[in-house]
Amino acid sequence: MVEVTKNENNFIGYEYKEITADRSMESVYADGYANFGWILVDTVAPVQGIGSITMKFKRDRKIRNKAELTRLQRQFESCVSQIESLERSKSSSAMIAAFSIGLVGTAFMAGSVFSYLANMLPLSIILAIPAFAGWILPYFCFLNIRSKTTDKVTPLIEQKYDELYAVCEKANSLLSK
Repeated sequence: MVEVTKNENNFIGYEYKEITADRSMESVYADGYANFGWILVDTVAPVQGIGSITMKFKRDRKIRNKAELTRLQRQFESCVSQIESLERSKSSSAMIAAFSIGLVGTAFMAGSVFSYLANMLPLSIILAIPAFAGWILPYFCFLNIRSKTTDKVTPLIEQKYDELYAVCEKANSLLSK
């Protein structure tokens, strides 16, 4: 679909791009794509999804240095996806550890319940202690692992943002030539 506008004797044909992104990365995409000649036309939040949005962009089809801008845009998109992946990694390992500990606690609680039903009250009490610990510890384990992972990943994220800004700066200089 090509939108055609007529300015006296200037013809402008547009190309369009639609991306779905996390709401937290909206400003990164809006600011970044502007450096590649894209103009933000509309932002649409899906009815069901809270965390994602759809952004619609357009740009002149006859933009100068289009091949180089497209290459830099792919680099930009790669950096953004790596940043999103690093952001997700902050809590993914912490969640796995917390869920695992909770699952082990639940297994102990099942053993405790079954031993209680078998009229083995002392064994039931002995199994209930690690069961409750397995239900309480995951929260603190999650916080601890997420904190450590965040400390490791934050410099990598900052490095990717620096790379992202360098790519945008190169693209912006190509646009202004």
